[in-house]
Amino acid sequence: MADELATLTASLLEAARRAGADAADALAVEGHALSVDVLHGKLEHAERAEGTDIGLRVILGARQVSVSASDTRAETIAEMAARAVAMAREAPDDPTAGLADPSQLARGWDAGALELADPSPEPAPDALEEDARAAEAAALAVRGVSQVQGASASYSHRRLHLAASNGFAGGYARSSRSLSCVAISGEGLKMERDYAAESRVFQADLPDAAEIGRRAGERAAAAANPRRPRTGAWPVLFDERVAVSLIGHLLVAVNGSSVARGSSWLLDALETPVLPPALSLTEDPLRPRTSASRPFDGEGLPCTPRDIVAGSILTGWTLDLATARKLNMQSTANASRGVSEPPAPAVSNVALTQGTQSREELAVAMGTGLLVTSLIGSTINPTTGDYSRGASGFWVENGQIAWPVNECTIAGNLREMLMRLTPANDARAHLSRVVPSLLVEGMTLAGE
Repeated sequence: MADELATLTASLLEAARRAGADAADALAVEGHALSVDVLHGKLEHAERAEGTDIGLRVILGARQVSVSASDTRAETIAEMAARAVAMAREAPDDPTAGLADPSQLARGWDAGALELADPSPEPAPDALEEDARAAEAAALAVRGVSQVQGASASYSHRRLHLAASNGFAGGYARSSRSLSCVAISGEGLKMERDYAAESRVFQADLPDAAEIGRRAGERAAAAANPRRPRTGAWPVLFDERVAVSLIGHLLVAVNGSSVARGSSWLLDALETPVLPPALSLTEDPLRPRTSASRPFDGEGLPCTPRDIVAGSILTGWTLDLATARKLNMQSTANASRGVSEPPAPAVSNVALTQGTQSREELAVAMGTGLLVTSLIGSTINPTTGDYSRGASGFWVENGQIAWPVNECTIAGNLREMLMRLTPANDARAHLSRVVPSLLVEGMTLAGE
């Protein structure tokens, strides 16, 4: 199949050349996925999907257009190229559009060393169903759980191949194995819901299904009979499951697309502190067995580790070729793309410096405040960083969890919040975003 994908991208490039394109790149993706849902101990839904998608980007002068299809016949490819070139003639000028210079391209990478695809056989549907049943049964066995909303198990495998008229050509495979369970405690208007979910590149690394179900049940049971917290200024401890969202807002603010548009609350923050001293935020696209790893980016540039924030200082933006040209900088090899759109900047694997204390020790240090385990809704001002979100979790008194909380709002300003972070040491190393629980002092809570 890898040879077939390479043949498809070569055919797309040749069709673009014949249609009159000055330059082009092509992406072919083949994949299959299987998912199983279980409810009340019975198979609720099973689905298998497979197919091949192709995408072509043509560049004509300073104009570019992207087109895609799921039909790989020769006549379709020829028609795609002809239509793309015709559309490009009518497209607006974009002086930043263009392929990488051949000197910038990745060479000699070792995709196998990244272990992005599990070589073991695809799991059978009944094996996925067995895992989902085990997760559901374990959740129901937890005292206080009234029902399970559902348990799901899935598997996917895909291959991609990217080629361009500047001479780049390369591809790799990726697999994923996932399991999730949603449990409910209480009845009627007093129902509370929580979940547990795990995903790994390799089946052998996935935690036991019963453990995932038990975790979902315990979380739902612990959330029973919640109250609203007191309104005021309180410290907030973001559980590891939701703390990643704070760093996600930082990553959006340093994305080259936001910066080039002038819509980033960190627009003036380059080479200044954006995190507390000694905290760094690093990106490593070459981390083995991690879902977002890749040997090259969506424009064929070599991926390498880099610091986004080094010792509290923001060192640079996240850039693809186009945003780099707009900002008169160099690409950070962060181009991401699908078959139907041109490249855009996006991060791969990131990690925030961990602290020395556990989440429980941070709660003791916090004394009284809110432990947030779930966030809903979002009001984030992209230019000022003003932050407001609905939250639920647990009220902490004297360093100990006192009672569950829901129906409250937490608010602050992201720039100030990030400068008041204290990280725990509980980040999960297998995730593409390795972020521990985070304590933020002095947030505004709207409750009772």
